[in-house]
Amino acid sequence: MELVTPDVEKMGESDGIRRNSTLICAPIMADTVDQMLIHMNSAKSSGADCVEIRLDSLKVVNAREDIQTLVKLSQLPTIFTYRPTWEGGQYDGDEQSRLAALRLAMELGADHIDVELKAVDDFNNLIRGDMPTKCKLIVSSHNYQNTPSVEDLGNLVARIQATGADIVKFATTAVDITDVARVFQITAHSQVPIIAMVMGEKGLMSRVLCPKFGGYLTFGTVEDGKVSAPGQPTIRDLLDLFNFRQLGPDTKVFGIIGKPVGHSKSPLLYNKAFRSVGFNGVYVHMLVDNVKNFLETYSSTDFAGFSCTIPHKESIVQCCDEVDPIAKSIGAVNCVIRRQNDGKLYGCNTDYVGAISAIEDSLRGSGVQNGASGSPLAGRLFVVIGAGGAGKALAYGAKEKGARIVIANRTYDRARELAEIIGGEALTLADLNTYKPENDMILANTTSIGMQPNIDDTPISKEALKSYALVFDAVYTPKITRLLREAGECGALVVTGVEMFIGQAYEQYERFTGLPAPKELFRDIMANY
Repeated sequence: MELVTPDVEKMGESDGIRRNSTLICAPIMADTVDQMLIHMNSAKSSGADCVEIRLDSLKVVNAREDIQTLVKLSQLPTIFTYRPTWEGGQYDGDEQSRLAALRLAMELGADHIDVELKAVDDFNNLIRGDMPTKCKLIVSSHNYQNTPSVEDLGNLVARIQATGADIVKFATTAVDITDVARVFQITAHSQVPIIAMVMGEKGLMSRVLCPKFGGYLTFGTVEDGKVSAPGQPTIRDLLDLFNFRQLGPDTKVFGIIGKPVGHSKSPLLYNKAFRSVGFNGVYVHMLVDNVKNFLETYSSTDFAGFSCTIPHKESIVQCCDEVDPIAKSIGAVNCVIRRQNDGKLYGCNTDYVGAISAIEDSLRGSGVQNGASGSPLAGRLFVVIGAGGAGKALAYGAKEKGARIVIANRTYDRARELAEIIGGEALTLADLNTYKPENDMILANTTSIGMQPNIDDTPISKEALKSYALVFDAVYTPKITRLLREAGECGALVVTGVEMFIGQAYEQYERFTGLPAPKELFRDIMANY
């Protein structure tokens, strides 16, 4: 079965034309051949273009019989890999048997075989140039420590090419998300078919944006967690979450900058919305340590906009060329747009609009304000937990609506600083448990306390919650945190982080695309969440 480059114009996908020829390859790892065949069928039905059969994962290998069965019964084109332990695989036997098995795979009809750069000379001596025309030789190199310089990567590619490889493959490790940029540079300028991946969570972009930079293939797993290298997404995520088939060289890249960031549902929201209107963009998770380095590295107008979450909302303000006056007074930015005409960065804050609107709507809906004009927050005591970017945004927003502000934070000094700027009172987090100056107060948690995986944590005792009329939690994974569950049990109105999330996303989407936000679609997506 020959591995044919897809006709990108004719290949209809479930939601439009396939815009790139980058393949999705499913790594097949199992104890037995029978299990492999089941996984191979799943890979086909999930939408993979080819399978990588990892012979080193088999508990027992009967080379001729097993390879013949796998070649014959595979419904997809094959890559045979027999990875030794010294290159991150599971095979620890002698080299001669290993290379002989790869030669056998080549002779029995494999579409590709993958041979390590360190072993390719021995392999070439073994086959003495007798390579079937049907079988393509992938020569690979894996670096589990870091990602070398562009110069070193260029030299590596040249060394792999010199071995007679039909396809160059290298995988490096992301120490920082900026490492991925060097791999994009190499991929985009490669004159030969190239598979280039950056392993680990910080390397996710390298796997998703393959089609934009002209990569030959990317790896997608059949099941979540069953990976052959760190950081692999599932085939489903590539196709349904990241719209992989629709990406091309001119696709604009957006993303959520944060640490941690893998929990974020933003890619689900924006990518579905992009697809629904045919907008040529993709939105990815970006695990960022240093936001300044990140923005300087990804400085092209192709990297067109970013949402910003914990812990970068304050530090990113200094990285913007222009900051919206409200965001400047809050001292926090959660949305950055790269202007397409000059590449300059514009920062704004959509957090407080989403949260304050959701809180006001809930109070109005409960009949707290019976048709009177103005905000139902006016004159109320509004307690904000957290003095970071989101805390500042909510305190500012509530103050604008006429609320009296109290800031509670783990470190009292930060609470005091913000309280002085906003004009309010400061407390430590511990003080909250005994703070009951009046009833029917509003409480807003803007910290990550209670976020997955620490779902049993809460910033305040249940007893203390009895003094609050409404409790809001910016955490939305899980949707109902322990804080909200206990607040509800105490009779308070609860407003989830999902409400804030949707509200702030409307404005960001419009700034990213210049199109009206698909509000109903956003609500439908998050209702199923």
